[in-house]
Amino acid sequence: MYETYLEILWNFVKAFAVGGTICMIAQIVINFTDLTAGKILVAFMLAGVVLQGLGLYQYLVDFAGAGATVPISGFGYLLANGAIKGAEKGFFGAVTGALSSASAGISAAVIFSFLMAIVFQSKSKRN
Repeated sequence: MYETYLEILWNFVKAFAVGGTICMIAQIVINFTDLTAGKILVAFMLAGVVLQGLGLYQYLVDFAGAGATVPISGFGYLLANGAIKGAEKGFFGAVTGALSSASAGISAAVIFSFLMAIVFQSKSKRN
């Protein structure tokens, strides 16, 4: 019984350590560079794509689970993983594989954003 609890606790520690490290790297980049938030997000997503393309990000996912898949680099991993699996069917499969693997997350983001815009009075940012 305690072994199960310790295993769950260990999984939480691994996820927190890896996810926290990714976030810490992002915070260091924010603090010490003049990069905008959009550029940092794109860089981290592309890092996930490149690392998965090289076959390295899968080790991180296997080790940390959600600690590696929840940050934006995990979205890049998801796109690359879908493209790699779809590439077995050709070029069109590579494109659609990336989109189909991420479709649930993208759909949820669009739907929930729309619902929140309806529930709350959204306003445009004025400069």
